[in-house]
Amino acid sequence: MAPTTAPWAPSKPVAGSAPAPGAPQLAHGLKPRHLSMIALGGVIGAGLFVGSGAGIAAAGPGIILAFTLSGLLVMLVMRMLGEMSAAHPASGSFSVHAEREIGPWAGVTAGWMYWVMLCCGVAAEATAAGSIMNSWLPGVPGWAWVGVFMAFFCASNLTAVKNFGEFEFWFAAIKITAIVAFLVLGTLGVCGVLGAGGAPGTGNLTGHGGFLPHGGTGLVAGLLASVFAYGGLETVTIAAAESADPRRNVARAVRTAVWRIALFYIGSMALVVTLVPWNDARVVTEGPYVTVLQYLNVPGAAVVMKAVVLIALLSAMNANIYGSSRMAFSLVARGQGPRALAKVGGGVPRRAVLASCAFGFAAVLAGYWWPDTVFTWLMNTTGVTVLVVWLFIGAAQLRMRRRLEREAPELLTVRMWAYPYLTWVALAGVLGILALMTTTAGDREQLYAAGVLVALLSAAGYWHQRRGAARG
Repeated sequence: MAPTTAPWAPSKPVAGSAPAPGAPQLAHGLKPRHLSMIALGGVIGAGLFVGSGAGIAAAGPGIILAFTLSGLLVMLVMRMLGEMSAAHPASGSFSVHAEREIGPWAGVTAGWMYWVMLCCGVAAEATAAGSIMNSWLPGVPGWAWVGVFMAFFCASNLTAVKNFGEFEFWFAAIKITAIVAFLVLGTLGVCGVLGAGGAPGTGNLTGHGGFLPHGGTGLVAGLLASVFAYGGLETVTIAAAESADPRRNVARAVRTAVWRIALFYIGSMALVVTLVPWNDARVVTEGPYVTVLQYLNVPGAAVVMKAVVLIALLSAMNANIYGSSRMAFSLVARGQGPRALAKVGGGVPRRAVLASCAFGFAAVLAGYWWPDTVFTWLMNTTGVTVLVVWLFIGAAQLRMRRRLEREAPELLTVRMWAYPYLTWVALAGVLGILALMTTTAGDREQLYAAGVLVALLSAAGYWHQRRGAARG
Protein backbone atom coordinates (compact mmCIF):
# COMPACT_ATOMS: atom_id res chain seq x y z
CA MET A 1 0.00 0.00 0.00
CA ALA A 2 1.36 3.41 -0.94
CA PRO A 3 2.04 5.89 1.81
CA THR A 4 -0.75 8.32 2.61
CA THR A 5 1.54 11.38 2.63
CA ALA A 6 3.36 12.97 -0.28
CA PRO A 7 6.88 11.58 -0.71
CA TRP A 8 8.62 14.92 -0.26
CA ALA A 9 6.42 16.21 2.57
CA PRO A 10 6.35 13.57 5.33
CA SER A 11 4.02 14.13 8.26
CA LYS A 12 6.80 13.36 10.76
CA PRO A 13 10.42 14.49 10.86
CA VAL A 14 12.72 11.94 9.26
CA ALA A 15 16.28 11.48 10.49
CA GLY A 16 18.64 12.81 7.93
CA SER A 17 16.07 15.07 6.25
CA ALA A 18 15.16 18.59 7.19
CA PRO A 19 13.75 18.21 10.71
CA ALA A 20 10.98 20.23 12.22
CA PRO A 21 12.00 23.13 14.47
CA GLY A 22 12.97 21.79 17.88
CA ALA A 23 13.26 18.19 16.68
CA PRO A 24 16.36 16.25 17.76
CA GLN A 25 19.15 16.52 15.22
CA LEU A 26 22.21 14.39 14.57
CA ALA A 27 25.58 16.10 14.33
CA HIS A 28 27.18 16.39 10.90
CA GLY A 29 30.57 15.33 12.21
CA LEU A 30 31.77 13.01 9.44
CA LYS A 31 34.31 14.49 7.04
CA PRO A 32 34.83 13.54 3.38
CA ARG A 33 37.98 11.61 4.27
CA HIS A 34 35.97 9.56 6.79
CA LEU A 35 33.32 8.67 4.23
CA SER A 36 35.89 7.90 1.54
CA MET A 37 37.64 5.39 3.80
CA ILE A 38 34.34 3.96 5.10
CA ALA A 39 33.29 3.38 1.49
CA LEU A 40 36.63 1.77 0.63
CA GLY A 41 37.02 -0.28 3.80
CA GLY A 42 33.37 -1.27 3.93
CA VAL A 43 33.88 -3.88 1.23
CA ILE A 44 36.79 -5.51 3.07
CA GLY A 45 35.55 -7.63 5.95
CA ALA A 46 36.34 -10.79 7.84
CA GLY A 47 33.94 -12.60 5.51
CA LEU A 48 36.31 -11.90 2.63
CA PHE A 49 39.49 -12.85 4.48
CA VAL A 50 38.15 -16.04 6.08
CA GLY A 51 34.60 -16.87 5.00
CA SER A 52 35.48 -16.96 1.31
CA GLY A 53 37.37 -20.21 1.95
CA ALA A 54 34.09 -22.13 2.21
CA GLY A 55 32.96 -20.67 -1.11
CA ILE A 56 36.22 -21.72 -2.77
CA ALA A 57 35.87 -25.26 -1.38
CA ALA A 58 32.35 -25.46 -2.83
CA ALA A 59 32.83 -23.81 -6.23
CA GLY A 60 36.53 -24.38 -6.92
CA PRO A 61 38.01 -21.92 -9.43
CA GLY A 62 34.39 -21.16 -10.34
CA ILE A 63 34.38 -18.88 -7.29
CA ILE A 64 35.64 -16.20 -9.70
CA LEU A 65 32.39 -16.53 -11.66
CA ALA A 66 30.35 -16.65 -8.44
CA PHE A 67 31.88 -13.43 -7.09
CA THR A 68 31.53 -11.78 -10.50
CA LEU A 69 27.81 -12.58 -10.73
CA SER A 70 27.05 -11.56 -7.16
CA GLY A 71 29.30 -8.51 -7.56
CA LEU A 72 27.31 -7.36 -10.59
CA LEU A 73 24.12 -7.73 -8.56
CA VAL A 74 25.59 -5.71 -5.67
CA MET A 75 26.70 -2.99 -8.10
CA LEU A 76 23.12 -2.66 -9.35
CA VAL A 77 21.71 -2.57 -5.82
CA MET A 78 24.21 0.05 -4.68
CA ARG A 79 23.49 2.15 -7.75
CA MET A 80 19.76 2.07 -6.99
CA LEU A 81 20.37 2.92 -3.35
CA GLY A 82 22.82 5.64 -4.35
CA GLU A 83 20.26 7.24 -6.65
CA MET A 84 17.72 7.45 -3.83
CA SER A 85 20.18 8.44 -1.10
CA ALA A 86 21.81 11.17 -3.19
CA ALA A 87 18.38 12.63 -3.94
CA HIS A 88 17.14 12.31 -0.37
CA PRO A 89 19.89 11.59 2.22
CA ALA A 90 18.61 10.08 5.47
CA SER A 91 20.10 8.20 8.40
CA GLY A 92 17.42 5.58 7.85
CA SER A 93 18.56 5.15 4.23
CA PHE A 94 16.58 2.40 2.50
CA SER A 95 14.09 2.17 5.39
CA VAL A 96 13.07 5.80 4.79
CA HIS A 97 12.85 5.24 1.03
CA ALA A 98 10.77 2.07 1.48
CA GLU A 99 8.38 3.86 3.85
CA ARG A 100 7.82 6.77 1.51
CA GLU A 101 7.47 4.78 -1.70
CA ILE A 102 5.84 1.53 -0.58
CA GLY A 103 4.30 2.24 2.82
CA PRO A 104 5.13 2.44 6.55
CA TRP A 105 4.93 -1.34 6.86
CA ALA A 106 7.82 -1.64 4.41
CA GLY A 107 9.91 0.88 6.33
CA VAL A 108 9.28 -1.00 9.58
CA THR A 109 10.15 -4.38 8.05
CA ALA A 110 13.30 -3.31 6.22
CA GLY A 111 14.54 -1.09 9.06
CA TRP A 112 14.04 -3.37 12.05
CA MET A 113 15.25 -6.45 10.14
CA TYR A 114 18.44 -4.60 9.30
CA TRP A 115 18.76 -3.50 12.93
CA VAL A 116 18.52 -7.11 14.12
CA MET A 117 21.08 -8.17 11.50
CA LEU A 118 23.59 -5.51 12.54
CA CYS A 119 23.16 -6.22 16.27
CA CYS A 120 23.63 -9.95 15.73
CA GLY A 121 26.65 -9.12 13.61
CA VAL A 122 28.10 -7.23 16.59
CA ALA A 123 27.65 -10.38 18.70
CA ALA A 124 29.27 -12.68 16.14
CA GLU A 125 32.18 -10.33 15.50
CA ALA A 126 32.84 -9.68 19.18
CA THR A 127 32.88 -13.43 19.86
CA ALA A 128 35.27 -14.10 16.97
CA ALA A 129 37.55 -11.24 18.01
CA GLY A 130 37.57 -12.57 21.57
CA SER A 131 38.64 -15.99 20.29
CA ILE A 132 41.57 -14.48 18.39
CA MET A 133 42.73 -12.55 21.46
CA ASN A 134 42.39 -15.67 23.59
CA SER A 135 44.62 -17.59 21.14
CA TRP A 136 47.32 -14.97 21.71
CA LEU A 137 46.74 -14.50 25.43
CA PRO A 138 45.30 -17.80 26.71
CA GLY A 139 45.33 -16.55 30.29
CA VAL A 140 42.46 -14.17 29.50
CA PRO A 141 39.21 -15.93 28.54
CA GLY A 142 37.48 -15.02 25.30
CA TRP A 143 34.36 -13.76 27.04
CA ALA A 144 36.44 -11.15 28.89
CA TRP A 145 37.70 -9.76 25.59
CA VAL A 146 34.12 -9.72 24.29
CA GLY A 147 33.17 -7.54 27.24
CA VAL A 148 36.12 -5.21 26.68
CA PHE A 149 35.38 -4.77 22.97
CA MET A 150 31.65 -4.25 23.54
CA ALA A 151 32.25 -1.66 26.27
CA PHE A 152 34.92 0.19 24.29
CA PHE A 153 32.97 0.58 21.06
CA CYS A 154 29.75 1.35 22.89
CA ALA A 155 31.53 4.15 24.77
CA SER A 156 33.18 5.53 21.64
CA ASN A 157 29.85 5.62 19.77
CA LEU A 158 28.21 7.40 22.71
CA THR A 159 30.55 10.38 22.62
CA ALA A 160 30.60 11.87 19.10
CA VAL A 161 30.10 10.66 15.55
CA LYS A 162 33.60 11.85 14.66
CA ASN A 163 34.97 9.10 16.95
CA PHE A 164 33.22 6.49 14.84
CA GLY A 165 34.60 8.19 11.74
CA GLU A 166 38.17 8.27 13.07
CA PHE A 167 38.16 4.62 14.15
CA GLU A 168 36.73 3.53 10.81
CA PHE A 169 39.23 5.72 8.96
CA TRP A 170 42.22 3.98 10.53
CA PHE A 171 40.65 0.51 10.50
CA ALA A 172 39.89 0.95 6.80
CA ALA A 173 43.41 2.22 6.14
CA ILE A 174 44.89 -0.95 7.67
CA LYS A 175 42.50 -3.23 5.76
CA ILE A 176 43.12 -1.47 2.47
CA THR A 177 46.88 -1.62 2.99
CA ALA A 178 46.61 -5.34 3.70
CA ILE A 179 44.47 -6.17 0.67
CA VAL A 180 46.57 -4.00 -1.67
CA ALA A 181 49.74 -5.67 -0.37
CA PHE A 182 48.12 -9.06 -0.99
CA LEU A 183 47.16 -8.07 -4.53
CA VAL A 184 50.72 -6.91 -5.25
CA LEU A 185 52.33 -10.02 -3.75
CA GLY A 186 49.80 -12.28 -5.48
CA THR A 187 50.46 -10.68 -8.84
CA LEU A 188 54.20 -11.16 -8.34
CA GLY A 189 53.48 -14.80 -7.51
CA VAL A 190 51.44 -15.29 -10.67
CA CYS A 191 54.33 -13.79 -12.65
CA GLY A 192 56.75 -16.21 -11.00
CA VAL A 193 58.72 -13.54 -9.14
CA LEU A 194 57.71 -14.93 -5.73
CA GLY A 195 57.21 -18.52 -4.62
CA ALA A 196 59.39 -21.56 -4.99
CA GLY A 197 57.47 -23.18 -7.84
CA GLY A 198 57.69 -20.38 -10.40
CA ALA A 199 54.72 -19.06 -12.36
CA PRO A 200 51.71 -21.38 -11.77
CA GLY A 201 50.12 -20.77 -15.17
CA THR A 202 46.56 -22.07 -15.51
CA GLY A 203 47.20 -25.44 -13.89
CA ASN A 204 45.21 -24.70 -10.74
CA LEU A 205 42.34 -23.24 -12.77
CA THR A 206 41.89 -26.20 -15.10
CA GLY A 207 43.29 -29.08 -13.05
CA HIS A 208 41.96 -30.73 -9.88
CA GLY A 209 38.57 -31.40 -11.45
CA GLY A 210 38.35 -28.41 -13.78
CA PHE A 211 37.00 -24.88 -13.45
CA LEU A 212 33.71 -26.11 -11.93
CA PRO A 213 34.73 -29.33 -10.16
CA HIS A 214 31.33 -29.71 -8.48
CA GLY A 215 29.29 -28.52 -11.43
CA GLY A 216 26.28 -26.27 -11.08
CA THR A 217 25.66 -27.30 -7.48
CA GLY A 218 29.06 -26.03 -6.41
CA LEU A 219 28.56 -22.79 -8.32
CA VAL A 220 25.26 -22.20 -6.51
CA ALA A 221 26.91 -22.78 -3.14
CA GLY A 222 29.73 -20.41 -4.05
CA LEU A 223 27.24 -17.83 -5.29
CA LEU A 224 25.33 -17.89 -2.01
CA ALA A 225 28.55 -17.60 0.00
CA SER A 226 29.73 -14.65 -2.11
CA VAL A 227 26.43 -12.77 -1.84
CA PHE A 228 26.55 -12.69 1.95
CA ALA A 229 30.20 -11.59 1.89
CA TYR A 230 29.03 -8.30 0.36
CA GLY A 231 26.64 -7.47 3.22
CA GLY A 232 27.22 -4.16 4.98
CA LEU A 233 27.96 -1.98 1.96
CA GLU A 234 24.75 -0.07 2.72
CA THR A 235 26.30 1.55 5.83
CA VAL A 236 27.98 4.29 3.80
CA THR A 237 24.58 5.67 2.74
CA ILE A 238 23.58 5.80 6.41
CA ALA A 239 26.80 7.53 7.42
CA ALA A 240 26.63 10.07 4.60
CA ALA A 241 23.58 11.68 6.21
CA GLU A 242 25.86 12.86 9.04
CA SER A 243 28.32 14.62 6.76
CA ALA A 244 28.35 18.26 5.69
CA ASP A 245 27.44 17.48 2.06
CA PRO A 246 25.55 14.16 2.06
CA ARG A 247 24.38 14.29 -1.55
CA ARG A 248 27.87 14.73 -2.96
CA ASN A 249 29.41 12.19 -0.58
CA VAL A 250 26.84 9.50 -1.39
CA ALA A 251 27.33 10.08 -5.10
CA ARG A 252 31.12 9.79 -4.78
CA ALA A 253 30.91 6.57 -2.75
CA VAL A 254 28.47 4.90 -5.13
CA ARG A 255 30.40 5.85 -8.24
CA THR A 256 33.56 4.19 -6.93
CA ALA A 257 31.74 0.99 -5.88
CA VAL A 258 32.31 -0.73 -9.23
CA TRP A 259 36.09 -0.70 -9.23
CA ARG A 260 36.28 -1.44 -5.49
CA ILE A 261 34.20 -4.59 -5.86
CA ALA A 262 36.05 -5.69 -9.00
CA LEU A 263 39.50 -5.10 -7.50
CA PHE A 264 39.14 -6.24 -3.90
CA TYR A 265 36.77 -9.18 -4.27
CA ILE A 266 36.98 -10.56 -7.78
CA GLY A 267 40.67 -9.72 -8.19
CA SER A 268 41.77 -11.33 -4.95
CA MET A 269 39.66 -14.45 -5.56
CA ALA A 270 41.24 -14.84 -9.00
CA LEU A 271 44.71 -14.65 -7.46
CA VAL A 272 43.87 -17.21 -4.75
CA VAL A 273 42.58 -19.94 -7.07
CA THR A 274 45.36 -19.28 -9.59
CA LEU A 275 48.16 -19.60 -7.03
CA VAL A 276 46.96 -22.53 -4.89
CA PRO A 277 44.82 -25.61 -5.59
CA TRP A 278 41.21 -24.93 -4.61
CA ASN A 279 41.06 -28.28 -2.78
CA ASP A 280 44.02 -27.53 -0.49
CA ALA A 281 42.62 -28.18 2.98
CA ARG A 282 44.33 -25.07 4.34
CA VAL A 283 42.06 -22.85 2.23
CA VAL A 284 39.24 -23.65 4.66
CA THR A 285 41.12 -24.38 7.88
CA GLU A 286 43.56 -21.46 7.77
CA GLY A 287 41.89 -19.19 5.23
CA PRO A 288 42.64 -18.56 1.54
CA TYR A 289 44.81 -15.50 2.13
CA VAL A 290 47.03 -17.19 4.70
CA THR A 291 47.40 -20.17 2.35
CA VAL A 292 48.53 -17.95 -0.53
CA LEU A 293 51.00 -16.00 1.62
CA GLN A 294 52.47 -19.27 2.91
CA TYR A 295 52.80 -20.49 -0.69
CA LEU A 296 54.66 -17.26 -1.50
CA ASN A 297 56.97 -17.85 1.50
CA VAL A 298 55.93 -14.63 3.24
CA PRO A 299 57.30 -14.87 6.79
CA GLY A 300 54.78 -14.78 9.61
CA ALA A 301 51.86 -14.99 7.16
CA ALA A 302 49.47 -16.63 9.63
CA VAL A 303 50.15 -14.10 12.38
CA VAL A 304 49.89 -11.14 10.02
CA MET A 305 46.59 -12.27 8.54
CA LYS A 306 45.16 -13.09 11.97
CA ALA A 307 45.94 -9.52 13.01
CA VAL A 308 44.27 -8.20 9.86
CA VAL A 309 41.20 -10.36 10.50
CA LEU A 310 41.06 -9.00 14.06
CA ILE A 311 41.13 -5.45 12.67
CA ALA A 312 38.38 -6.37 10.19
CA LEU A 313 36.24 -7.78 13.01
CA LEU A 314 36.71 -4.71 15.21
CA SER A 315 35.96 -2.46 12.26
CA ALA A 316 32.75 -4.37 11.57
CA MET A 317 31.75 -4.14 15.25
CA ASN A 318 32.25 -0.40 15.23
CA ALA A 319 30.35 0.05 11.97
CA ASN A 320 27.48 -2.21 13.04
CA ILE A 321 26.99 -0.43 16.36
CA TYR A 322 26.94 2.86 14.49
CA GLY A 323 24.63 1.65 11.70
CA SER A 324 22.19 -0.10 14.03
CA SER A 325 21.89 2.92 16.33
CA ARG A 326 21.20 5.27 13.40
CA MET A 327 18.67 2.91 11.91
CA ALA A 328 16.89 2.60 15.27
CA PHE A 329 16.95 6.37 15.74
CA SER A 330 15.50 6.96 12.28
CA LEU A 331 12.70 4.46 12.90
CA VAL A 332 11.66 5.85 16.28
CA ALA A 333 11.93 9.44 14.99
CA ARG A 334 9.33 8.45 12.38
CA GLY A 335 7.07 6.98 15.04
CA GLN A 336 7.97 3.34 14.28
CA GLY A 337 9.51 2.34 17.61
CA PRO A 338 9.84 3.25 21.29
CA ARG A 339 9.90 7.05 21.53
CA ALA A 340 12.43 6.93 24.36
CA LEU A 341 15.12 5.93 21.86
CA ALA A 342 14.69 9.17 19.91
CA LYS A 343 16.50 11.28 22.51
CA VAL A 344 19.67 12.92 21.18
CA GLY A 345 22.55 14.19 23.30
CA GLY A 346 25.54 16.01 21.84
CA GLY A 347 24.34 15.20 18.33
CA VAL A 348 24.40 11.44 19.11
CA PRO A 349 21.33 9.16 19.58
CA ARG A 350 22.75 7.80 22.83
CA ARG A 351 19.75 5.75 23.89
CA ALA A 352 19.64 4.11 20.46
CA VAL A 353 23.35 3.31 20.81
CA LEU A 354 22.76 1.75 24.23
CA ALA A 355 19.77 -0.25 22.97
CA SER A 356 21.76 -1.59 20.02
CA CYS A 357 24.69 -2.55 22.24
CA ALA A 358 22.35 -4.17 24.77
CA PHE A 359 20.71 -6.29 22.07
CA GLY A 360 24.12 -7.23 20.71
CA PHE A 361 25.35 -8.23 24.15
CA ALA A 362 22.16 -10.24 24.74
CA ALA A 363 22.91 -12.08 21.50
CA VAL A 364 26.42 -12.80 22.80
CA LEU A 365 24.91 -14.33 25.95
CA ALA A 366 22.47 -16.32 23.82
CA GLY A 367 25.46 -17.71 21.97
CA TYR A 368 26.87 -18.99 25.28
CA TRP A 369 23.63 -20.16 26.90
CA TRP A 370 21.54 -21.34 23.93
CA PRO A 371 23.98 -21.86 21.04
CA ASP A 372 21.74 -24.40 19.27
CA THR A 373 18.37 -22.72 19.76
CA VAL A 374 17.98 -18.98 20.33
CA PHE A 375 21.36 -17.96 18.90
CA THR A 376 20.96 -20.23 15.87
CA TRP A 377 17.53 -18.77 15.15
CA LEU A 378 18.85 -15.21 15.49
CA MET A 379 21.76 -15.83 13.15
CA ASN A 380 19.53 -17.63 10.64
CA THR A 381 17.21 -14.62 10.48
CA THR A 382 20.12 -12.36 9.62
CA GLY A 383 21.32 -14.56 6.75
CA VAL A 384 18.47 -13.52 4.45
CA THR A 385 18.04 -9.96 5.74
CA VAL A 386 20.33 -8.39 3.17
CA LEU A 387 18.35 -10.02 0.35
CA VAL A 388 15.04 -8.77 1.79
CA VAL A 389 16.53 -5.28 2.07
CA TRP A 390 17.68 -5.44 -1.56
CA LEU A 391 14.12 -6.30 -2.63
CA PHE A 392 12.79 -3.24 -0.82
CA ILE A 393 15.52 -1.09 -2.38
CA GLY A 394 14.58 -2.22 -5.89
CA ALA A 395 10.84 -1.76 -5.36
CA ALA A 396 11.32 1.67 -3.79
CA GLN A 397 13.66 2.83 -6.56
CA LEU A 398 11.15 1.92 -9.26
CA ARG A 399 8.58 4.22 -7.65
CA MET A 400 10.90 7.01 -6.52
CA ARG A 401 12.53 7.38 -9.93
CA ARG A 402 9.17 7.99 -11.58
CA ARG A 403 8.27 10.58 -8.93
CA LEU A 404 11.63 12.35 -9.19
CA GLU A 405 11.50 12.58 -12.99
CA ARG A 406 8.07 14.12 -12.70
CA GLU A 407 8.48 16.37 -9.64
CA ALA A 408 12.19 17.08 -8.98
CA PRO A 409 14.49 15.88 -11.81
CA GLU A 410 17.28 18.16 -10.54
CA LEU A 411 17.74 15.77 -7.58
CA LEU A 412 18.80 12.92 -9.88
CA THR A 413 22.53 13.50 -9.48
CA VAL A 414 23.10 9.74 -9.51
CA ARG A 415 21.07 7.74 -12.01
CA MET A 416 20.42 4.03 -12.15
CA TRP A 417 21.85 2.55 -15.33
CA ALA A 418 19.33 1.59 -18.05
CA TYR A 419 16.33 2.30 -15.82
CA PRO A 420 13.96 0.47 -15.42
CA TYR A 421 15.40 -2.59 -17.15
CA LEU A 422 18.42 -3.16 -14.90
CA THR A 423 16.26 -2.53 -11.83
CA TRP A 424 14.06 -5.42 -12.90
CA VAL A 425 17.16 -7.51 -13.63
CA ALA A 426 18.40 -6.86 -10.08
CA LEU A 427 15.04 -7.78 -8.56
CA ALA A 428 14.95 -10.97 -10.62
CA GLY A 429 18.49 -11.77 -9.45
CA VAL A 430 17.56 -11.40 -5.78
CA LEU A 431 14.45 -13.55 -6.22
CA GLY A 432 16.56 -16.11 -8.05
CA ILE A 433 19.01 -16.31 -5.15
CA LEU A 434 16.14 -16.77 -2.69
CA ALA A 435 14.82 -19.58 -4.89
CA LEU A 436 18.25 -21.21 -4.98
CA MET A 437 18.33 -21.16 -1.18
CA THR A 438 15.39 -23.57 -1.10
CA THR A 439 17.58 -26.27 -2.63
CA THR A 440 19.70 -26.98 0.48
CA ALA A 441 18.63 -27.76 4.04
CA GLY A 442 20.80 -25.16 5.80
CA ASP A 443 19.68 -22.37 3.49
CA ARG A 444 16.04 -23.41 3.85
CA GLU A 445 16.34 -23.01 7.61
CA GLN A 446 17.55 -19.44 7.10
CA LEU A 447 14.62 -18.75 4.79
CA TYR A 448 12.10 -20.10 7.31
CA ALA A 449 13.61 -18.15 10.22
CA ALA A 450 13.74 -14.93 8.20
CA GLY A 451 10.22 -15.56 6.92
CA VAL A 452 8.91 -15.61 10.49
CA LEU A 453 10.64 -12.31 11.27
CA VAL A 454 9.42 -10.70 8.03
CA ALA A 455 5.85 -11.81 8.74
CA LEU A 456 5.91 -10.47 12.31
CA LEU A 457 7.44 -7.12 11.37
CA SER A 458 5.20 -6.69 8.31
CA ALA A 459 2.11 -7.41 10.39
CA ALA A 460 3.20 -4.95 13.08
CA GLY A 461 4.05 -2.31 10.46
CA TYR A 462 0.77 -2.81 8.62
CA TRP A 463 -1.19 -2.54 11.87
CA HIS A 464 0.68 0.65 12.71
CA GLN A 465 -0.02 1.98 9.23
CA ARG A 466 -3.74 1.26 9.46
CA ARG A 467 -3.96 2.79 12.91
CA GLY A 468 -2.19 5.93 11.68
CA ALA A 469 -4.55 6.15 8.68
CA ALA A 470 -7.58 5.81 10.98
CA ARG A 471 -6.31 8.65 13.18
CA GLY A 472 -5.57 10.85 10.20
